Amino acid sequence: MSDIRDDARRGFAETFGHEASGVWSAPGRVNLIGEHTDYNLGFVLPLAINRRTVVALGLREDRVLRVASAFADEVAEIPLAQLVPGELEGWAAYPLGVAWALSQHGADLAAVPGVDLFIDSDVPVGAGLSSSAAIESAVALALNDVWRLGLDRRTLARVGQLAENEAVGAPTGIMDQSASLLGETDAAVFLDCRTLDSQVVDLGLEAAGLAILIIDTGVSHSHATGGYGARRASCEKGAQMLGVESLRDLTVDDLERARTLLDDETFRRVRHVVTENQRVLDTVRTLREQGPEAIGELLDASHASMRDDFEISVPELDLAVETAGANGALGARMTGGGFGGAAIALAPTHAISRLQVAIDGAFAEHGFGQPEMFVVTASHGAVRE
Repeated sequence: MSDIRDDARRGFAETFGHEASGVWSAPGRVNLIGEHTDYNLGFVLPLAINRRTVVALGLREDRVLRVASAFADEVAEIPLAQLVPGELEGWAAYPLGVAWALSQHGADLAAVPGVDLFIDSDVPVGAGLSSSAAIESAVALALNDVWRLGLDRRTLARVGQLAENEAVGAPTGIMDQSASLLGETDAAVFLDCRTLDSQVVDLGLEAAGLAILIIDTGVSHSHATGGYGARRASCEKGAQMLGVESLRDLTVDDLERARTLLDDETFRRVRHVVTENQRVLDTVRTLREQGPEAIGELLDASHASMRDDFEISVPELDLAVETAGANGALGARMTGGGFGGAAIALAPTHAISRLQVAIDGAFAEHGFGQPEMFVVTASHGAVRE
């Protein structure tokens, strides 16, 4: 982390010509289980990871917001009074959208000082590790501090979600921001996306001799494009046809009735969400009663459901999951919104090297690009560094 913090400070000074007054960071996240359940007001079990986005910030004398980053050449500049969600474009829509979203939660943009922001990150982009929520959460925490807004972390999670929905145009739920802001070391965040109640669930991976391997397929995805939105529309259609407010209101026992009322595609979309909610509850219970060694089958079942019922996997993700399972992983699944990105494998620490060699070999054999693989640990949430 010290490298990225130093890089952000240096980047800030080189870009804006003065020293930053503070540095904030927020982690990316891996979703252990509970995919596409969040916007259906269901249950999720993400964990913050030890890959972070860093924001260096300096106050300005005027009411202008300037944003720069290590991953883009241009500096985005806009008067605070002109922040309008539909007008924001490109990567800068994430941090600028957060400033606008804070105005919807009480920040008076006519009264707060302008800021310069410089962003750096080691959260991979497009891998399903929520690089976007890491930006939103770090910026939200930083602006909340320097603008003295006094908003709590659950509210800041809603700020980040609003920025992503309205400024970026991605119809995502609140899971990613909640994990980034509420995460704790060696623990996952069990989140009820209807009530926003959250509980910290101990993972106990190190004590069990287990590790989580991320397999980034290199197949990039974008939530702002069609597949994600189409799945969300299917879920809303299914809920409407079944007479419920959201798919959260259904249980596995309701699936037989659903099968008779819905067309095949909508039924399968609904079945994924309903069974995935149950798998999250089962995973939390299993972690508490039996420990992490016992959750592998639930991870495998989650992947099969996303592959077959929700149809959001790709051949590279399927190959990663199958190869992991055949080479010592207790369980594996794609993670994130789908259509590319990363898979996770839960495996004994001593088996990680064997897994990596096997997956590299399988990808080469199938003519796929070499995946990037790294172990993550469950980390603490957003902080002022």
